[in-house]
Amino acid sequence: MTRLKLSDITDGEPVKLTIEIPARLHTELVQYGVVINNNETSGTPEPAALIGPMLERFISSDREFAKARRRDPRAGPG
Repeated sequence: MTRLKLSDITDGEPVKLTIEIPARLHTELVQYGVVINNNETSGTPEPAALIGPMLERFISSDREFAKARRRDPRAGPG
């Protein structure tokens, strides 16, 4: 099985966000959804459902961002 950086897509309280992404990125998100779904196209998560968890994973793994948050109390909870 492929080890992906994103493995768990949990439902949280959604906030609506409208963005534009390149068509190439949309295609890659569709393909990522298929891979995360064990290469089954039926039941594949929509690309929009992948973006939030991907951004969360990216932010949580950014060490410099974590250091900056600890240095600046105005950066919010962390």
